[in-house]
Amino acid sequence: MSLSTKPVGTTTKSLDIPFKNLKINLKKKRRKSILSHLVLSLIGLIFLFPFIWLILTSLKTPEEIFQFPPPIFPEQPQWDNFIKAFTAMPFWHYTLNTLFLCTVNIVGQLISVPLTAYSISKIKWKGSKMVFAIIIATMILPGQVTMIPVYIIFAELGWVNTYWPLIIGAFFGSSFNIFMTRQFIMGIPNELSEAARIDGASELRIFLQIIYPLLMPPMATIAIFTFTGVWNDFMGPLIYLNDDSLWTITLGLQGFLSQHGGQWELLMAAATIFTIPSILIYFFGQKYFMQSGATLTSFK
Repeated sequence: MSLSTKPVGTTTKSLDIPFKNLKINLKKKRRKSILSHLVLSLIGLIFLFPFIWLILTSLKTPEEIFQFPPPIFPEQPQWDNFIKAFTAMPFWHYTLNTLFLCTVNIVGQLISVPLTAYSISKIKWKGSKMVFAIIIATMILPGQVTMIPVYIIFAELGWVNTYWPLIIGAFFGSSFNIFMTRQFIMGIPNELSEAARIDGASELRIFLQIIYPLLMPPMATIAIFTFTGVWNDFMGPLIYLNDDSLWTITLGLQGFLSQHGGQWELLMAAATIFTIPSILIYFFGQKYFMQSGATLTSFK
């Protein structure tokens, strides 16, 4: 009895069709991926162009800056503009003042925010939902509405022209940070804390040894947000700091602009140095942004 090869050939042809379709689908996906990446790269360059122009302007001469049409690239980069910007104002002194405020605010937020978020998410007590609603409601209230009353309070306390108005609020938490951390904690299984309670652990021990070690993504995100907010804050120091020895770097740049308004190359050099820390913080902490966003409503 001879074996027929026809079924085998038919099966091979029938298997070739799915492979061809798979190759076509892969090519289509590659084209879509390349096209989407090109579009996103173009959009990224558009948003990146002001920063690139800032750097290029910091390397130009005054004649090139006021030339029309302005050249894109400097004919001969003026790297000494950065040295002149440092010597034209106490740049390092302003930077240290700003770093001090950033550090204290970050510490205050990392202490107050997780404690508040844990108390309103995992501990059952009367009025916790009402307190959470009030915290959320404060996010709707613009800062301009409370600016004058808060200034009057700090003036009565004698805290004007000190750092206290700029740091004391961090130890009471931020409404957005509390909301974000609370949503993260809600995704942590209750079995972890209940098992610790059965073993006789107190709420403080449960928080410190079980909950807090799991809060690395939101805590890192809060630290980055706080650093960026304090580093770029201009209105707060402008209102409360009168002595130039207490100025932050934003006030220093404003003072430099008022005194050396025509030296745009030096101002651009100082502004370039001013923006570098925020960019570095974002790139180093980008993964924590993604982790915090991915686990905001679920727990991995």
